[in-house]
Amino acid sequence: MYKIPVYQPSLVGNEKKYVNDCLDTNWISSKGKYVSLFEEAFAKYVNVRYATGVCNGTIALHLALVALGISAGDEVIVPTLTYIASVNAIAYMGATPVFVDSLPDTWQIDPKEVRRSITHKTKAIMAVHLYGHPCEMLLLKEIADEYKLFLIEDCAEAIGSKYEGRHVGTLGDVATFSFYGNKTITTGEGGMLLTNDQTIYERAVHFKGQGLAKYRQYWHDVIGYNYRMTNICAAIGLGQLEKIDNILLKKRQIAELYKKFLKDTEYKVHPEIDNVFHSYWMVSILVPEANHRDRVREYLAEAGIETRPVFYPVHTMPMYSQKYQRYKIAEDIGWRGINLPSYPDLKEEQIVYICEELKKIEIRSVCGVT
Repeated sequence: MYKIPVYQPSLVGNEKKYVNDCLDTNWISSKGKYVSLFEEAFAKYVNVRYATGVCNGTIALHLALVALGISAGDEVIVPTLTYIASVNAIAYMGATPVFVDSLPDTWQIDPKEVRRSITHKTKAIMAVHLYGHPCEMLLLKEIADEYKLFLIEDCAEAIGSKYEGRHVGTLGDVATFSFYGNKTITTGEGGMLLTNDQTIYERAVHFKGQGLAKYRQYWHDVIGYNYRMTNICAAIGLGQLEKIDNILLKKRQIAELYKKFLKDTEYKVHPEIDNVFHSYWMVSILVPEANHRDRVREYLAEAGIETRPVFYPVHTMPMYSQKYQRYKIAEDIGWRGINLPSYPDLKEEQIVYICEELKKIEIRSVCGVT
């Protein structure tokens, strides 16, 4: 058992009150007032026209691709440095994920590599706002418009992040969010699809509800899915969303403290670059050398501090490594990166303790002590 876990949700608002209301009224499945209340509130917060809740973030990605009509033979450009769900959703469609490298400063998808990867089969670009730092959306949108491609935003880790003053999720054709237990706000399991396009929205709602025809009961006119969010999950989400500004403020403060206490060390904290608002879902660092990472994590674990590795580049995983590929920036970040405890209720004294332990292992590695 860790003294300091890598993440835990903050459930101190109206979450219990709203869930108890679901239980008291017997509205616990996908019917009930909290689903629409959460959808409307989330759409208003992000400033988009349409939002529809689903049962997790991976499903939101799959539903987005279904709504866009992505199919076998199509190619979707995606960063290799991402969580596996971004890529798996493409594979679910029978489409081909085309991997591209990352930018070394922001860790986000490299627009120049995107442009070089476009073929006659390319149908979409998936921009993943990794760890809460926005992608270069202006450049990606220019490329998508030039080649008439769909632009998908995977915002699973970026609730509250902004690019040039606009929330991520408002800059592409469709966006997806995750509310898993370790996300900035949570519903336990849950996700959301957002768009300003009425047709995409209507297609998403149609497909997520078993393909049920709009005006004929129990008549299904497409092969659909049961991807609906429950009223209980939405009730938790609504309670969480009411506290989003305070949660984001705390997470930014946590990131600044890590930067302050690790300033004169060999550890590099994931920075905030250019005109963006980094929501710091996770505070991530790079260790000096790839062969240091496991030693650092093991030492922190012995000190009661839980960590996670930064995501391994997807092109290195067995099911996506049939051909030899190299993406040097993504691989460097993937082998050297560590996610530090980043939950909203983390205290300053805990951050001081974590940083002091990191400094100890830095001294040990310099001295060659294992």
